[in-house]
Amino acid sequence: MPDRNALVFVAALVVIGPLLVAGPHPILPGLAAAVAAFTGLWLLSLALGRADIVDVAWGPGFVLVGAVGLAVVPGAPTSRGLLVLALVALWAARLALHIGTRNAGAGEDFRYRKWREEAGGSFWWVSYLRIFLLQALTLWVVSSPVVLAQVPGPRLGLRAADLAGLALFAAGFLWEAVADRQLTRFKADPANRGEVLRSGLWGLSRHPNYFGEAVLWWGIGLLALPSGGLLALAGPAVLTFALLRVSGVAMLDAALVERKPGYADYIRSTPAFFPRPRRLR
Repeated sequence: MPDRNALVFVAALVVIGPLLVAGPHPILPGLAAAVAAFTGLWLLSLALGRADIVDVAWGPGFVLVGAVGLAVVPGAPTSRGLLVLALVALWAARLALHIGTRNAGAGEDFRYRKWREEAGGSFWWVSYLRIFLLQALTLWVVSSPVVLAQVPGPRLGLRAADLAGLALFAAGFLWEAVADRQLTRFKADPANRGEVLRSGLWGLSRHPNYFGEAVLWWGIGLLALPSGGLLALAGPAVLTFALLRVSGVAMLDAALVERKPGYADYIRSTPAFFPRPRRLR
């Protein structure tokens, strides 16, 4: 039976997608670019025998959709649009470098290995629908603020909401980068094999990297608000739900409980997503 959260997530994509298309903004070229790029990645994954290359391409995919928006939106470029695209490019470059370095020389991610085993000989086409096409559609919806920010707005100057958006992006970017760095250093020590990182940001929440990514995308949404309206917040909302209930926290917690003996205790003692100091627990 399909997971209820997964069904809610797909339903959100089905609802938000047409809303984006029905708007006055030329959003469809970005969808076409995302589907074409991830179809090419799928063919490459079949040749390489590993589907986790899609994780490396996740961040750059946002830059692709944003660049397409820059090319097709009438009146672009604007200072707001260029700023948002530059911020997303900074985030995408760091994330792609981090994931690419992490995956280099390692086997395929355990999530994709599990799905490969479950699908058997059908994985070649199942992977296209379940991994590559779904990620392309998700990326398109989540990246919509990047395209909406390209649209010329009634006000070009920075407002209080813009300053809040910049602050959220900076805080989220730094939080995610520091969390990734702390986990990388922890895993690099052979003495920590099978252990659970409980210090630094990982002592405040079990998934500080996901929290940082959600925060920075809410910042992007706020920056796109003047030109995109409330629809600019749909992408961050979809991403946050996915990280909390679908492909992030829920999936990793279930897997790590089985793989690491101390993870169940970590769940009991540490919040999943939103950071909370120990003295408040």
